[in-house]
Amino acid sequence: MGYLSISQVAEKWGIKQRRIRVLCAEGRIEGACKAGAFWLIPEDAEKPKDERIKSGKYIKNSEVV
Repeated sequence: MGYLSISQVAEKWGIKQRRIRVLCAEGRIEGACKAGAFWLIPEDAEKPKDERIKSGKYIKNSEVV
């Protein structure tokens, strides 16, 4: 199995390198491991679903004011 760098994955998936670093740190990319200061991402890893809030409405508490 081969590994790709963050820049290679960013180009492949069409997202920023910083976002990939965050996904790796959160453990959302299966098989990604850190080697020193670098992340190694399996070449067959799938792009995780974007679970960030897109509605523009962020509800901090369940209480409505």
